[in-house]
Amino acid sequence: MTLAIVVSPLPVQIAAGRFVLRPVRKSDAGLFSLYASDARVADGTRSIPHPLPPGASEAFVARAMSGKADADVWVMDGSDSGLAEVLGVISLKRMDCTKPGKGQSEVGYWVAPAFWNTGLASEAVRALVAANPQGNRTIFAEVFQDNPGSARVLTNCGFEYLGDAETFSVARDARVPTWTYIRKLD
Repeated sequence: MTLAIVVSPLPVQIAAGRFVLRPVRKSDAGLFSLYASDARVADGTRSIPHPLPPGASEAFVARAMSGKADADVWVMDGSDSGLAEVLGVISLKRMDCTKPGKGQSEVGYWVAPAFWNTGLASEAVRALVAANPQGNRTIFAEVFQDNPGSARVLTNCGFEYLGDAETFSVARDARVPTWTYIRKLD
């Protein structure tokens, strides 16, 4: 039996309207720490702990930049349009990596609270789906049921409701009910 190891190339830059989706840089760690340490951001994700431990942002940056992570990560960067250098983060995590031709990923994103309700998340998801940098046939997404704004982002971007589930949230230290969405690209 041969084990295939998938090494992810570093993500490419993607135009997204008012901003670009660009690869993570070491200099992003400070703003990641600022935004991710906000309980509202952490509570909206599965994996960001609250309180944010020292070094967590630097470790995230190192993983994202390594090219060996199971997800490609982009920064929503509005600096060319007079917006903040870091508006949020969006990622595509590969699913079924060992099965050639599956082409499935899960999109995840968070936006800094100062930019909530401005359409940035929808622009980022729309741009990432249109670019389809991993050549996916299917993209999944999961949002907490107490976050209807994220559910609207997905439906606005052509995702269809698939069903209810639950997942563990590190920040909440609890299982949280979720809605699962799918977007077929074939």
